[in-house]
Amino acid sequence: MKILIADDDPQLVRALRITLTAHSYEIVTATNGTEAVKAAIDHRPDLFMIDLGMPELDGLSVIEAVRGWSHAPILVLSGRSDAADKVEALDAGADDYVTKPFPVDELLARIRALTRRVPAQDSEPTVTFADITVDLAAKSVRRTKLGGSELVRLTPTEWRVLELLVRHSDQLVTRQTILRQIWGRAHVTDTGYLRLYVAQLRKKLEPEPRDPKYILTEAGMGYRFHPDTTPVIGGTEAG
Repeated sequence: MKILIADDDPQLVRALRITLTAHSYEIVTATNGTEAVKAAIDHRPDLFMIDLGMPELDGLSVIEAVRGWSHAPILVLSGRSDAADKVEALDAGADDYVTKPFPVDELLARIRALTRRVPAQDSEPTVTFADITVDLAAKSVRRTKLGGSELVRLTPTEWRVLELLVRHSDQLVTRQTILRQIWGRAHVTDTGYLRLYVAQLRKKLEPEPRDPKYILTEAGMGYRFHPDTTPVIGGTEAG
């Protein structure tokens, strides 16, 4: 298993590399946020260990950048013990938070717990609704037609919105959560922008975009992907 350690403390990074390598983990390191994002793209780690107080890009920015395309677990290692910092990191997309200094045994236990949650690549679900099939592993959407199927072309942002909703089927996903995870914290109030992308998805995927049955609006809160035609109590208006 490959772990990316992003921290500007060289002594800590060295100690973690030695310890984790001894436990058969493959280690990649970065000393600032910019390096961390580049290493994430180049090496596609199975787990991230990220410090919040890094130079160039801080840890929260790295988490948000990674969460735009990766579902690998993110473990924050930080000297910040304030509850607000922990909540902010978890809201940004982190899976767990360990305050420095920490016992090695606790860190190893946290890593084991996080990696148990990682699904195998071939277990990524395929979701079907109406005449649409969403393949999360292949990152593709197809429409069934007489004699076969055709690819439904989505923009990268449309795909990310759809994927987030599909992975949380029948759950409310707030507008702020979608905006933060896809566009970053600076855009959490850009709800009109999000409405535009949802409208485009409905045009491409819903049998009746003006009367959506699958990508539903929860008035004043966010959206819910409902993968079948059973009526749902709550907002179904197209907004």
